[in-house]
Amino acid sequence: MRLGYFTMPLHPMERAWVETLDEDRAAIILADKLGFYDAFVGEHLTDKLENVTNSMMFQASLIHSTERIKLATGTSNLSHIHPVVIAAQAAMFDHMSRGRFIFGISPGALSSDAEALGILGEDRNKMFADAIDVILAIWEREPPYNIDFPGNRYKVTLEKTQALHIGVGYMPKPYQKPRPEIVGTVVAPFSPGVVLMGKRDFHPLSANFLLSCHLKSHWQNYAKGCAEAGREAKVADWRVARAIFVHDDDKVAARYGRTDPNGPYYGYYKQLLAKMVRSKRLHLFKRDRDQPDEEITLDWVLDHCVMHGSVSSVVDQILALHAEIGDFGELVYAGMDWVDPALNKRSMQLMAEQVMPRVNAALGNSESPRAMRS
Repeated sequence: MRLGYFTMPLHPMERAWVETLDEDRAAIILADKLGFYDAFVGEHLTDKLENVTNSMMFQASLIHSTERIKLATGTSNLSHIHPVVIAAQAAMFDHMSRGRFIFGISPGALSSDAEALGILGEDRNKMFADAIDVILAIWEREPPYNIDFPGNRYKVTLEKTQALHIGVGYMPKPYQKPRPEIVGTVVAPFSPGVVLMGKRDFHPLSANFLLSCHLKSHWQNYAKGCAEAGREAKVADWRVARAIFVHDDDKVAARYGRTDPNGPYYGYYKQLLAKMVRSKRLHLFKRDRDQPDEEITLDWVLDHCVMHGSVSSVVDQILALHAEIGDFGELVYAGMDWVDPALNKRSMQLMAEQVMPRVNAALGNSESPRAMRS
């Protein structure tokens, strides 16, 4: 089981933007030194707490500050930018990073982003599907491309203006062949979109704010899609994100990871709960849709979404998760605001150096997360 990293990121509103960007970079640099396999970073345009507006630009700042960690968009919101632009930028990033790039994609979920861009009334899921079809076609085809899929809003050709003898009319292809790994974050129980991921060999990342009882549905749908495409589903392709805080002392872990109103986990899920209520998506925190709304308190969410404790305790919690949902290829550690930097750094260190080796030993895998990069 690999160890990965994902951050939205989400910070207190009063913090200075320059400081939070520096902190988010420092977390990924540390993850690289500790042997994390990959790092996903989210993006939003209109949220003061979620500070990265372009995940690809942010990750590009880390190419020469890291050595081996794969740098992932988590995600590129494909309804926001024309697919020609995204295809060219992603291909360039792949070359700049010498293939240390994972292309995380989504439609873009924040309604205020959509309003600012003038697409609030549009079907953003359709825009997303149209965009990825065009991006893949650009990477697969040669000039003049002539991309004109039925019902697709994006038509791409260079037939009128190409001058191939002087290099005009070519669009760049990725460094990795035939393309980078494509990952989609899954935020809903029983998501039918995961079936489509399986059909297209895109890989699912199950979000850290879903109850564990829903996670197995993601694998089942992914395996169904792979089977429909005539391909065997590989456990290594499934990532499961969890909010985890580890400390040498169980009491410190309980305080910082669960009960402290000023702690990062408490603040993170308080903010997420408010957003889910506002967007009428409270069901994401429910064990089933019939569960009464009034039961979904912040205590409920923290109790079901955060693992915390000493190394032994967290190892047991991860093994219990594995027993519940079955094999998965990567445990993705959810990054939080560094209210106390020493505590956050120690948690990441313990995850990499003690928790994951013990988890893999218990599962019969003697390889360390660092060794499993290949």
